Amino acid sequence: MDTSLWAKAHGATTHFPIALALVSAVCDGAGLIAGGRPVARELQAAGRWTMVAGALGSVGAVASGLLLTKGSVLGHDTLRMHHLFVWPAFTLLVALATWRLAAGRAPTRRALAAYLTVTVVMAGLVAAAGYYGGETIVAA
Repeated sequence: MDTSLWAKAHGATTHFPIALALVSAVCDGAGLIAGGRPVARELQAAGRWTMVAGALGSVGAVASGLLLTKGSVLGHDTLRMHHLFVWPAFTLLVALATWRLAAGRAPTRRALAAYLTVTVVMAGLVAAAGYYGGETIVAA
């Protein structure tokens, strides 16, 4: 297998779920701030569906990454650091999307605030994973 193909595929597919998860957090945060106004419901719907789309899109990023590393789940050096952050981030992304689907159209303000807190943690993990992912390219 040509690893350069998988490197390009991985680079192309990683940004989609990251962007959608961050847009989701912004929409849900704005919906939380909007409170009982009608726009809040629309913002929360946008937040729900962008998080779900981000989780679905992350499957391509994970698959291309596994193909790129020939199935190595941890690796060594910077790849290991990348994986130590990316696996919890991926798990949280899928869990957050699942929760958003299960919570339905209008989660309580308290539940949405807790969800947003976990989303911030996930974003931090994604940022660290991205940093170390970039370092693997420099180290190669």
